Amino acid sequence: MSAARTTSAEPVRYERRGPVAVVTMDRPEYRNAQNSAMTYALDRAFYRAADDGEVKVVVLAGAGEHFSAGHDIGTPERDAHLSFERRAGLWWDHSDKEGAESRFARESEVYLGMCRRWRELPKPVVASVQGACVAGGLMLAWVCDLIVASEDAFFADPVVRMGIPGVEYFAHPWVMPPRIAKEFLYTGDRMSARRAHQVGMVNRVAPRAELEAVTMELAHRIAEMPRMGLALTKRAVNQAEDLQGLHTGMDAVFGLHHLAHAHNAETARDALGGMDIHAMLRRSGGRPPCPGKADA
Repeated sequence: MSAARTTSAEPVRYERRGPVAVVTMDRPEYRNAQNSAMTYALDRAFYRAADDGEVKVVVLAGAGEHFSAGHDIGTPERDAHLSFERRAGLWWDHSDKEGAESRFARESEVYLGMCRRWRELPKPVVASVQGACVAGGLMLAWVCDLIVASEDAFFADPVVRMGIPGVEYFAHPWVMPPRIAKEFLYTGDRMSARRAHQVGMVNRVAPRAELEAVTMELAHRIAEMPRMGLALTKRAVNQAEDLQGLHTGMDAVFGLHHLAHAHNAETARDALGGMDIHAMLRRSGGRPPCPGKADA
């Protein structure tokens, strides 16, 4: 969704459009790569939408050409080493710890913990996805109840190239059939919006020029429903997913994810297996829109 950037200091914009709150990630020069500042800004925005009695539906969007290219592993504003007020759990501050203790504490908070919080927001959330939705970008789209994608959108989780079994919020076998999830992970290939729609991961596909209109039409249509009815329906479906193993499955895979980080730290250059942003781009055959300023 296009709009002028309001301030360079705030990585997330919040706007009310009648009963719909539009939350927009606003780091377009970095393809909306998610640093901790953005994560906590998203959390504040979702809290704001939850607290506003006039808001019935939330739309999550990304400014610029891409929804989100993932977690920030290579921009000048990367802040993984900094301490932030913890909101999603009771794990201790990671910034003064080392090794697996630091990484597990941080990712329990800003990745798995935050995504689980946002999934439980008792109002429908619609993702409006254009361009890249990669790795950590998938996590943001997957916590949303519905996904509307532009025809040029693409989805990918290339972190198996790091020796890591997928992103921290491991929803893959629930948002797509297991064999498709395995192919998606084993190859690291991009999945087109049309293919994502075919496998049931995306609700609607629209031309890029019509993405905002289609998303907002759907959001306003949902907003006509009773607030309590929407909240209970969302909880009912989420509980059904959890009974199918989503919550416990994520806990199990989160442990495997950190085993992979620890293995990399012992056998490779670093916990990412030496796969920095430039190596990831070389291996994927991709190039950032702005050299040196993109994330994977």
